[in-house]
Amino acid sequence: MQAEPQVALRIRDAIAEAARRLSAVSDTPRLDAELLMAHALGIERDWLLLSDRDGPAPAAFGPLIARREAGEPVAYILGRRAFWTIELEVGPAVLIPRPDSETLVEAALAHFGVDGPRTVLDLGTGSGALLLAALDQWPSARGVGVDRSPDALEVARRNAERLGLAGRTEFRLGDWGEALAGTFDLILCNPPYVEEAADLPRTVADWEPHQALFAGPDGLDAYRRLAPQVGRLLAPEGIACFEIGAGQEASAGALFEAAGLSVSSRRDLGGHVRCLVVRH
Repeated sequence: MQAEPQVALRIRDAIAEAARRLSAVSDTPRLDAELLMAHALGIERDWLLLSDRDGPAPAAFGPLIARREAGEPVAYILGRRAFWTIELEVGPAVLIPRPDSETLVEAALAHFGVDGPRTVLDLGTGSGALLLAALDQWPSARGVGVDRSPDALEVARRNAERLGLAGRTEFRLGDWGEALAGTFDLILCNPPYVEEAADLPRTVADWEPHQALFAGPDGLDAYRRLAPQVGRLLAPEGIACFEIGAGQEASAGALFEAAGLSVSSRRDLGGHVRCLVVRH
């Protein structure tokens, strides 16, 4: 006897079922399901929410949900992530940009205002998120992004090209600021700052690049490397904005102060001290 053909779930039912499955691996299962459904349909989530969801769910939706159920971050499945005013290509070679990191751009905007810096340096650029957000914010600025990962730099270059910012950016393979000459009005940096023994969520620990996450037993190894370099790279009236982890304000700040620099801090939208603002 021939088997009865399976009838595809309606879009709304498929989303509800996927959200139930993802509740075991995600804090936002419904959002994840909607984003992945929109991706499978080739539309934005806003259009999905406004559309008729009684049609059949696309065949591509099931494999996307299976990837998410296995722990793969939504941003890697979609291949993109919004940050500040731009959207970036992301993948396993780079960290997924997070809203907390926008605090660094906010600190720079508070310092420079609409005129902005002329020159920007992004140390550990990854996807190019901080540098490209700054250049999008200030159309007259130019910038340099440095990373020790060739794969990350390829992602950053593609992002600059797609955003129309390649003419104002230069990406260099390097170890922080060691090989750089000259000074920059604005230095941005989201270094690794997680302690080696930290218990991270599986979606982070199993998928995002460890070299961009972990920084020694106390999470401060990158700041120890960076603090002695900042003074010679920072223009006299400029600022350097460094992302820090929870509880690192005093310990990381002390490293920059020991290098003869002035340090203040800025909180993220959650009220946590997220950014050290460093000056001469």
